[in-house]
Amino acid sequence: MDDTGTVFLIDDDASVRDSLSLLLSLKGIATQPFATADSFIENFQPERGGCVLTDLRMPGMSGLELQATLRERHVEVPVVVLTAHGDVATARAALKNGAFDFLEKPVDDAMLVDVLRNALRVDRERRAAASSRSAVDERIERLTGREREILALLAAGHQNREIATQLGISPRTVEVHKARIMEKLECHSLAELIRINLNTD
Repeated sequence: MDDTGTVFLIDDDASVRDSLSLLLSLKGIATQPFATADSFIENFQPERGGCVLTDLRMPGMSGLELQATLRERHVEVPVVVLTAHGDVATARAALKNGAFDFLEKPVDDAMLVDVLRNALRVDRERRAAASSRSAVDERIERLTGREREILALLAAGHQNREIATQLGISPRTVEVHKARIMEKLECHSLAELIRINLNTD
């Protein structure tokens, strides 16, 4: 198995779970099967990477209710709906609720694998972006109040002398603060500083 995330497979039909798990394992995609959406919700750990492949009509929580529950809990895992009971209204509801894709059984194996790989890729990219933002936020936390003021003024395009006049300090002091800011934020140029400031606004 390659480390690209797990497909959380939810279907009340054991034969469907078995056949899809086999298909995906042959394609190098890890799966974790669940007979109900309720059991998935009970066991799911949001920090795990992956996507959901769910049926719509199941005992207990339906596929649409599962989507609503994930949204309420602010869980951003991509959801692919695979159902034998597809109609325009249901498809529209699933997609309006944020489904990554809506597929009808029987589905072409190659199409299913392609959709799931895309969903896993989107989840990896989202997690990488979130991790990057978190790392930047941690670095920003290192700055003092004065350093944050100077960072904001630098990002707004002000020169050292202008900043010094505005804050009532010497240009040399601004230069010292600027050097400390760059060190704390692990930046090597003013352009990097500005980019970090823009990404945290």
